[in-house]
Amino acid sequence: MKLHELSPAPGSRKERKRVGRGTSSGMGKTSGRGHKGQNSRSGGGVRPGFEGGQNPLYRRLPKRGFINPTRKEYAVVNLQDLNSFEAGTEVTPEILVNSGIVKNTKSGIKILGNGDITVKLTVKANKFSQSAVEKIEAAGGKTEVI
Repeated sequence: MKLHELSPAPGSRKERKRVGRGTSSGMGKTSGRGHKGQNSRSGGGVRPGFEGGQNPLYRRLPKRGFINPTRKEYAVVNLQDLNSFEAGTEVTPEILVNSGIVKNTKSGIKILGNGDITVKLTVKANKFSQSAVEKIEAAGGKTEVI
């Protein structure tokens, strides 16, 4: 096989439909849009979820609950993830992002007490669970709320 003998797999390439290029093309004049009506016009068509005037699904279904617009969701870090740091390290949100433990710190960081910590660390975060504070201090480390 040579470079000039290469060709795409049959059926993998399809020519685009050129509409509005004369009557003999079969897609001339109205360009496959039919005559008149909402869909024949430029910018025509209906919005997503429109059901032809019938009461749409999103209005038929009951609405329940309350979504707090000011809710703050914290990025969660477990104690066992902090064992990868060397003893005496000051663990800050920036260090957690750089090490890949947390993706971003926009929402803040909360340290939870899952697992055990064996390293003495100074941990700075927005929130701590009570068990996390106890375990960090039992390992000889410190906690600091930012």
